[in-house]
Amino acid sequence: MSLQAPSRYVLGLDVGTSSVKAVLLEAESRAVVDSQTKKTKADISSLDGEKCREQDVARIVSAVNSCVAALPREHLCKVVRIGVSGQMHGVVLWKSEEGCIWQGGETGFTFQPKKTSHLITWQDGRCSRELLDSLTRPDSHLSLATGFGCATIFWYMRNRPQFLESYNAAGTIHDYVVAVLCGLRRPLMSAQNAASWGYFNTRCGTWNLQILRDSGFPTYLLPVVVESGAIAGKTDHEWYGVPEGTEVGVALGDFQCSVYSCMTETTDAVLNIGTSAQLTFALIPGFQPPAHPDPTASIAYFPYFDGIYLVVAAALNGGNVLASFIEMLKQWMQELGLEVPESVIYSRSVHAALTITDTDLAVQATLFGERHSPDQLASVTNISPSNLSLGHMTRALCRGIVKNLSSMLPCQQLIESGVQRIMGSGSALICNDVLKQEVEKAFTLPIVYGKNVDSAVGVAMVMLDRK
Repeated sequence: MSLQAPSRYVLGLDVGTSSVKAVLLEAESRAVVDSQTKKTKADISSLDGEKCREQDVARIVSAVNSCVAALPREHLCKVVRIGVSGQMHGVVLWKSEEGCIWQGGETGFTFQPKKTSHLITWQDGRCSRELLDSLTRPDSHLSLATGFGCATIFWYMRNRPQFLESYNAAGTIHDYVVAVLCGLRRPLMSAQNAASWGYFNTRCGTWNLQILRDSGFPTYLLPVVVESGAIAGKTDHEWYGVPEGTEVGVALGDFQCSVYSCMTETTDAVLNIGTSAQLTFALIPGFQPPAHPDPTASIAYFPYFDGIYLVVAAALNGGNVLASFIEMLKQWMQELGLEVPESVIYSRSVHAALTITDTDLAVQATLFGERHSPDQLASVTNISPSNLSLGHMTRALCRGIVKNLSSMLPCQQLIESGVQRIMGSGSALICNDVLKQEVEKAFTLPIVYGKNVDSAVGVAMVMLDRK
């Protein structure tokens, strides 16, 4: 069946950290004909400490089902492929024979999780530096960090080994969704997600099995790794009108899919400033990353598609820094007896900064540190009586956010790598003209705004383009 036949659709799902999004992409026009988004409200407290970040899988699955159920049934019955992306690094464990329950109803079949662990997310901080340093170094070009699937499982081995005995399968949350949809006895995982777990060699496409076995790691939990973009299987149930037997792609990384949604030319770079900030572009075919990571390097190499890598500057500081600034101003005003909505504080701060074309106030905007420099704090310098206004501070803060990102991946490096334009996206950037101005000062390449990154759209496009 040709994917270009009229009135055929691809369903794209993105299982994010705070919400789920579902889109229907019309195959012939590649247009989004409908979309649904639902907050998961899945965060739960953990018994394992304040640094732990866990989510309720049942609430996430409920959001997935709700999004799909809300899409037009007359389109869902014509879905020919399903693509699933989601939050990388995290891990959920389950009993493969009993990982879910399918139930029929008036609106069609739906599934509920059964005998699964909580999702330990990418934000989890339970793996201390001491624990990570005590582990055998992975045979990988990517550094291991807390929140990575393999690191989390090592933590359970050291601290709660009996916890692992209840399960025989593990994956990311979107790997779990694909496994359930296809009825997989052993989950499959894309190279994109495997690389985000640690202890995976992207050159040969295999887990570091010998290293892991020598460390006592329960390798039976590891999914089978397949090529990113491969078909994982077919749905073994009708699902809200989506036919039984519909092809489902192996789960993909949300970052790669977001890039795929807006990188229209191989010479494009993508700059996204949302909660955090990322700048990335695709390297030439045949490029291979260094054999071992440099923990002090500000860039990383993520597997993309068809053997191509993305060079990525992934900053932990973006719109979250501005949000913290606005929250600080709000608290100050509350202490002065004033109640001003955050939206008003934000809009007036940006307006004040637009009246100032330059400032000598300097803000080191690394409020949340960076992976390559975790102890780096924020600071304000060069303070004088003439630059203490709200406008000066907002301008300097926006400049600091952009300067931090451009220091990680300078414009000159983009140019030398053949990048011809930058696709600017992300809620913090698109809605803030001061940030746009500072981006255009720091990066002299043409910048195109308006085509926003969207992982759900990106994964649907991938499924449409796969043979």
